[in-house]
Amino acid sequence: MGERDGVEGKIIAITGASSGIGAAIAEHLAGRGAAVVLGARREDRLAEVVARIDAAGGAAFGLGVDVRRREDLGRLVAAAQERFGRLDVLVSNAGSMAVSGFDELRQDDWDDMVATNLTGVLNGIGAALPVFRAQKSGHFVHMASTAGHRIVPAQGVYAATKTAVRVLSEALRQEAGPDLRVTVVSPGMTDTEGARSGAVDEETASRVREVAQPPSAIARAVAFAIEQPAGVDVGEVIVRPTAQS
Repeated sequence: MGERDGVEGKIIAITGASSGIGAAIAEHLAGRGAAVVLGARREDRLAEVVARIDAAGGAAFGLGVDVRRREDLGRLVAAAQERFGRLDVLVSNAGSMAVSGFDELRQDDWDDMVATNLTGVLNGIGAALPVFRAQKSGHFVHMASTAGHRIVPAQGVYAATKTAVRVLSEALRQEAGPDLRVTVVSPGMTDTEGARSGAVDEETASRVREVAQPPSAIARAVAFAIEQPAGVDVGEVIVRPTAQS
């Protein structure tokens, strides 16, 4: 069967879709003619994204998903199959950016970043890989970060999770065979709720406000990877603002 070309008509599931990069990806892909199945913990915010897509004439469906729970990813993939008959792409976007210096010993935050940023991606693979194998087509898109390329103080655990995503994605690509595709998207400083909030130190938040790129930049990068013809796999796209060092 092979991977479907382009974006139009594809069935795309997206985690962390209630705001920021995830919402931007959802709205951009729906605007390009994809049907999107959206998962997030904040169901009220997710409903607003679905309503915007519906109002613009797109096809969207949302459900509560916590990527730290295997069964939630299973429900997301099953929802795509039940509603649209298949799943073409899984975008594992949900993430935690609770960065801090090691001396702060914010171990709950460390655990949450590992559970969300790393285990959440693995849970997506566990849910979608058997479906993709049965279809003989499918595309994983995993969100990493420029933090996985350039290590800086206060981002050690966050960077470790994003580096791990890059590593496991490359291993998955090598095992995937000719029918499946695996893409890593590594955003630089992006204007999201998490990057502006108290989840990061004020110096980082201030820097983000000064130089950050809009989430729509990441959405276009995801679309670029998805729209490639069958047999073409975009391994990694790094998207950063020009002002970022």
